[in-house]
Amino acid sequence: MAEVRLDGLIKYYDDVLAVDDVNLTIKDGDFVALLGPSGCGKTTTLNLIAGLIDLSDGEIWIGDRDVTDLDPKDRDIAMVFQNYALYPTKTVYNNLAFPLQMRKTPKSGIDERVRKTAEMLSITHLLDRLPRELSGGQQQRVALGRALVRNPRAFLMDEPLSNLDAKLRVQMRAELKRFHQTLNATMIYVTHDQLEAMTMADNIAVMSDGRVQQYGPPEEIFYDPANLFVAGFIGSPAMNFLHGEISTENGVTSVKGDPGWVYPLTPENAQKANHCTGGRIIIGARPANLILSREEHPGMIPGSVYTVEPTGDTTFVHITIGDQIYVAITDPFFRAEPDDPIWVDLEDSRIHIFDEATEEVLREDGLNSQSIHGKKTLQPA
Repeated sequence: MAEVRLDGLIKYYDDVLAVDDVNLTIKDGDFVALLGPSGCGKTTTLNLIAGLIDLSDGEIWIGDRDVTDLDPKDRDIAMVFQNYALYPTKTVYNNLAFPLQMRKTPKSGIDERVRKTAEMLSITHLLDRLPRELSGGQQQRVALGRALVRNPRAFLMDEPLSNLDAKLRVQMRAELKRFHQTLNATMIYVTHDQLEAMTMADNIAVMSDGRVQQYGPPEEIFYDPANLFVAGFIGSPAMNFLHGEISTENGVTSVKGDPGWVYPLTPENAQKANHCTGGRIIIGARPANLILSREEHPGMIPGSVYTVEPTGDTTFVHITIGDQIYVAITDPFFRAEPDDPIWVDLEDSRIHIFDEATEEVLREDGLNSQSIHGKKTLQPA
């Protein structure tokens, strides 16, 4: 396996900028997820690495080789597609053997590697079957096997679980993670599913508008988002955002929001807020960090219950504050009627402060250490 380095990748389709200065270093043996919504540039980036489309600018290195101008077959990578791309008239054995046959591997070597790969993926009993005789999960294993049998320097995967049903996706997530841990393989995995990225990847590159918004371990992406986009994209239910104006009276810094609520900030959060550029901030709070009360207390934000959704082990409470609806996660036995008054407090140590003008996270030292919009090749912290 090998390190993969992307230096200043740019891709234009006519006048449309699809990939905008992507700089990443994917360490040897890392499982990295390219995560983002449709149209964010993640699949285009993967196709650039594979050599399936040409770069407009930048360089791609795999190990110590500059592969920027090499054909896909010369890059020593293996790709697993969303639709598996199995040959329908070939048996599983021949699907696995085909990449080796194309490389003119001796027959004895082909048989040994095919059977070893099939054993690793528990598909030995399927070797004589055709793809149409397999389940979705079995086809996925064959597609993985066809990539694995070549022993490539890196695996590229383009939403390989998206065609599976929910139960099988959970199973295959676990199998893919175990597969990676067993091989210690370099894997680059494209997905729009944050749960896939959070559960499988060593590091996540969150993408939007063709750019990497943040790159780091899943826990860092979740607990320390670099900007408003990352904060809102990661987490389910999504993070709540409360907009307001900074105000300081009698030495206490507060946020004033519509329709007239005032929320006092701790000294630490006030120090962050005071670095904003236009006097307005956004408080980000995950649903689990909203504290609900049926009685008013000083410093709490008044609202009303919109609806209550019991889910079994927790309850989602949708709350109206002004003309916005927010979500809190509370205990499974919480019940309320629509329009019941409710007051909201926040876990001060768990909230995030964003500059409303720049949408970047604000920190106590005034520096955004997670900002990645420079030219430096990104490596996870």
